[in-house]
Amino acid sequence: MEVLKEVHRADGYPVNWPERPGDWLSSASLLGAWVADLDGRLVGHVSLSRSGEDDLAPGLWNERKGARTDATAVVSRLFVAPQARGHGIGALLLGRAVEEARERGLHPVLDVVASDIAAAALYERLGWQRLATMEQRWSPHQTVTVHCYAASL
Repeated sequence: MEVLKEVHRADGYPVNWPERPGDWLSSASLLGAWVADLDGRLVGHVSLSRSGEDDLAPGLWNERKGARTDATAVVSRLFVAPQARGHGIGALLLGRAVEEARERGLHPVLDVVASDIAAAALYERLGWQRLATMEQRWSPHQTVTVHCYAASL
């Protein structure tokens, strides 16, 4: 939780601080989660989940590829401590989640808030395909713009 707090203070991720951060990190649809350490200190996290009704990318992937929505896995909760950036940790964590999705016969997809320019740059640098940019209602009072991505084939 401490690393997540550091990331939230530095970058505003997650956009809305969860009431129960532990529950936010481990949803019921979780397929797996991984952490990274640097010099014995926890510095990053990523998870892989089944798609939920709020995930946009699985539906877009389904439409484009004629696949079932349950043929995808959603990469989420990817973050790296500010002081640990520049070591390729985000790419390593993302790669691990992609590997797990593929081992399960699922195609990795994700949604990212459009204002998170660094995350979008990472995904695109690693060959992820932007499927669309859409508006998503998070609450009656909050609509955000998100980019939807799919891992390259």
